[in-house]
Amino acid sequence: MLNTFTKNTCLDCLPRRGFLTGLLATGAATVLPSCAVSNPKNASPLEAKRDLVDVHHHVWAPAFLKELETRKLAEPPARNWSLNKTLDDMALAGVSYSITSPTTPAASFGDAETMRRMARVSNEYGAQLARDYPKQFGFFATLPMLDVDGALKEIAYSCDVLKAQGIAMLTSYDGKWLGDASFAPIMDEINRRKLIVYTHPSNPKCCNGLQEGVPGSTIEFATDTTRTITSILFSGTATRCKDIKFIFSHAGGTMPFLVERLTMLPKLNANFGKVLPSDQVIPTLRRFYYDTAQASHPGALLSLLNLVDISQVVFGTDFPYRTSLDHVKGLLGMGFSLEDLTAIESRNARRMLA
Repeated sequence: MLNTFTKNTCLDCLPRRGFLTGLLATGAATVLPSCAVSNPKNASPLEAKRDLVDVHHHVWAPAFLKELETRKLAEPPARNWSLNKTLDDMALAGVSYSITSPTTPAASFGDAETMRRMARVSNEYGAQLARDYPKQFGFFATLPMLDVDGALKEIAYSCDVLKAQGIAMLTSYDGKWLGDASFAPIMDEINRRKLIVYTHPSNPKCCNGLQEGVPGSTIEFATDTTRTITSILFSGTATRCKDIKFIFSHAGGTMPFLVERLTMLPKLNANFGKVLPSDQVIPTLRRFYYDTAQASHPGALLSLLNLVDISQVVFGTDFPYRTSLDHVKGLLGMGFSLEDLTAIESRNARRMLA
């Protein structure tokens, strides 16, 4: 299978090939941070002044958190979060600007009124942070995705009034992935506005509690990201909505490892082939953006960068589930050039936001 994939997709022509070959030759696990970048004062890279943009940073509005706690949906990182902790984490790692969003379950629980209310209080809080700290915070707007009319109204309010930097979505809602036909009006409006859509994985309806003691974030999150990418590809959403800038968390989940299977799918299913031919799968995947949250290590980044150019990778931390410094150290350990490191840490995100 590998030989077939190599022949059909010309892996030797894929982006960053020279970087990857060199990294593999030296052994990524042994690349030292001191090899990653240099600075004129001969300080270690970790001591050098940084200017990072974090596209994957979680916050919780007090009213939203209270609702989660009432429904026993609040995890310890949410209950223990505070704005001071966010600011301290950013300062320690050199994160200049964070685009905030809540995480799963977002505005996907309760009745339609509850979902609309949770989306609104989250967005009002994100906008207030951006007003109070305009140089440090922006926000991605949360939508009540299972209520299409409510979602369309929240897009208009969040973008036109609150000035959101884009939209935050979960990878699935009640067993529906983002290419589902029910979400098409939402995607079409976002495409009309040419917005960023940042996606965060969730526990899919199908796969809760499969293994005792193993949380969904360990396995299912990465798999659900791949499911929603597949849904977006073969529903026609990616082709129809070319002006949406999609960001997929955690280096695309398991997608980079399964890309050969995605290129084969249109050949196995003629209906999918009519929507997206096999030879268009990889070019479409290369249009998307992918963040480094919980993926700033060789296992994830080597696979991702064998598929997409470094221009499509943006910095994300998943704070408070992980720290910003974790990801700075991880990226330094990859041995990137200063130019490539700067692209991941800030330049690519700033280009998206321009």
